[in-house]
Amino acid sequence: MTRDAVTNPETGETERQCPARRLEARFEPTFVARLALREKQVQQSYRPIISIHKWFARRPGSVFRSLLLSEFGQDSLSSDYFKGHSIRGVMADPFMGGGTTVFEAARLGLSLVGGDVNPMAYWTVRQGVSPLDLELFQSEAQYVIANVHEHIGHLYQTRCTNCFETAEVKYFHHVKTCDCPSCGEKVDLFPGLRLAEAVRHPREVYHCQDCDALREVERSSHPHCPECGFDLKTRPASRSKATCQHCSEHFKFTPLLASPPRHRPFGIEYHCRTCYDKVDGRQFKTPDTEDLARIEQASELLYEWGDGLVIPDDAIQSGDETNRLHRWGYKHWRDLFSDRQLLGLGLLMRRIGEVSNNEVRYALATVFSDFLRYQNLLCRYDTYALKCQDIFAVHGFPVALLACENNLLGISKVGSGSFEHFVGKYVKAKQYAKQPYEITYVNNRKNMIPIVGESIEAPLTDSEPTAEPQAAWIASAPSQKLSLRSDSLDGVFTDPPYFDNVQYAELMDFCYVWLRRFMRAHVQFSPDTTRTDDELTGNVTRLRGIQEFASGLSEVFCQMSYAMKPGAPLVFTYHHNESEAYVPLIIAILDAGLTCTETLVAPGEMSASLHITGTKSSILDTVFVCRAEDVSSEHPRSVKQRVEADVEAMRKVPYKPTEGDIACLEAGHIAASAIRHLRATWDPEESLEDRFETAMEAVRWVRNETEGTYR
Repeated sequence: MTRDAVTNPETGETERQCPARRLEARFEPTFVARLALREKQVQQSYRPIISIHKWFARRPGSVFRSLLLSEFGQDSLSSDYFKGHSIRGVMADPFMGGGTTVFEAARLGLSLVGGDVNPMAYWTVRQGVSPLDLELFQSEAQYVIANVHEHIGHLYQTRCTNCFETAEVKYFHHVKTCDCPSCGEKVDLFPGLRLAEAVRHPREVYHCQDCDALREVERSSHPHCPECGFDLKTRPASRSKATCQHCSEHFKFTPLLASPPRHRPFGIEYHCRTCYDKVDGRQFKTPDTEDLARIEQASELLYEWGDGLVIPDDAIQSGDETNRLHRWGYKHWRDLFSDRQLLGLGLLMRRIGEVSNNEVRYALATVFSDFLRYQNLLCRYDTYALKCQDIFAVHGFPVALLACENNLLGISKVGSGSFEHFVGKYVKAKQYAKQPYEITYVNNRKNMIPIVGESIEAPLTDSEPTAEPQAAWIASAPSQKLSLRSDSLDGVFTDPPYFDNVQYAELMDFCYVWLRRFMRAHVQFSPDTTRTDDELTGNVTRLRGIQEFASGLSEVFCQMSYAMKPGAPLVFTYHHNESEAYVPLIIAILDAGLTCTETLVAPGEMSASLHITGTKSSILDTVFVCRAEDVSSEHPRSVKQRVEADVEAMRKVPYKPTEGDIACLEAGHIAASAIRHLRATWDPEESLEDRFETAMEAVRWVRNETEGTYR
């Protein structure tokens, strides 16, 4: 049952108790795609709230704001989008991940149920929604930074080669080494000798192996060292094989490593405040004896102070992604850090742990957890952009032969990836949470539009809230086990895991083993790992295949369906390259007594993302809208017509869908058609194997009925 919209006499904003049909008709794909594609280019500018903490594969906030307003709004979507709202209702997200749907629903005034089996997801969303005294946070952060700098700031200094004064180091560059099996000498495993391209620096920077020094040369197709003539195009290590620079022995260096690889510093990028403005380009140098002595001093201090520092010594568990670390000899998470990094991180942990205000301490601990991805020996240096890439630049644990060690505390207004920079990002995230805005363009000019009356922050509760007053129940638990009232949810909006695309738990353990040291009072952080059998992501190591994924997804959707009001929608985004990966969706939707009333198109990625660049992956999601309704009497468009409509809507953006986009859109529409085809005869009591085969047969039947290709 729906109720009429009312206007708040104090704010003039629309308040609505229930949806006024209907998302399926009011969604505007071209309008949404323009917003989403711009947002994904610089997502932190459009949605600073994502700077709370790293999460993976975040969907654009503009997409979920549009979906929610299409369902719960009053006017056309394009008219509603830039207005403030105060909507009354309860929305759930059973796979909240990084919190996009929770944050967007909170802005609109809805009460929230957010669940995720991963405690890092729980904590990220909790911190986004939880109110914070920003003034106190910033003052405590500055005290922590100053205190740690007093103890180890000198370890991040060097001597300028121009004015010979003390300068601050931006990045230390290290190369992995091994012993030559023939002569026993140390071999540097350089995959190539170029450190910096001549794009954002006037000259190319190389490491000359003969001189053991950095050399700057003019751009050339075949550069040589200006001092000794050494061929700088040499590749000392490639495809797990290396050539010894001492005896020329060619050997394989990665059979099985019993211990973590050793590193040797070979370069420094620094910032000298005295002469930086007088220097043409960046400032690079070869480490001198003082620099090498600082590394030794860091190791000595770590040994001396180690007992007073809380540094995790957790073992790295086997996994689809973490087994790569094992092959490189990394057995414990602390192995991924240099002694200088462990020393600095241990001191930071100790100082943050001494902050008395709980919420401020939690916020600083969250900053600490997030900035770890730029403070480890798996970070690489971008030779084009001349900056450090974080460990999660791709959704895995690739081990490079070169490592970039970032400045721990940071240089004000210089560089990125340090603690100071992450404090600033956190402040911007919470400022946005308190006063969200939208960005639009008029005549190619960027305009920031404050959305008056909206806020992401909401009171926290420990059970399912009612529509009024607004409250947020953020739970670290399998969503199928949440205690929900029947007929209580006005909608479920989510972005479920895409089967095996990202190993969330394996990756987030990297941060979790540190953060849990701050959170021993929180039961969510009692396990040793974020990995659990309740996680739905496909994983070979844990023997979770597509049928386990289907079973778990079905349990969650059934629980949500039980709690949904009559006519309420279950809405989710999805894309996958494999048709079989859609079968669990079909099973889950039908088991829950729902059908697919519409399939929509919306951008979910950007083509420049490192983890999909050069692949046939789609950047377009299919949005499934599901309700407990009978649509058998309707005459839905064919799969071909739907794909053609999606393609036409995207071309108006303008965006020309790729072959991968079209294949994923087709797969989504085929799945939706199979759901409608099966609903009347579906038996959720059949065995999972039989349901799986029935769904597969329906997919094959619809695919065979689908004619033509879409270009």
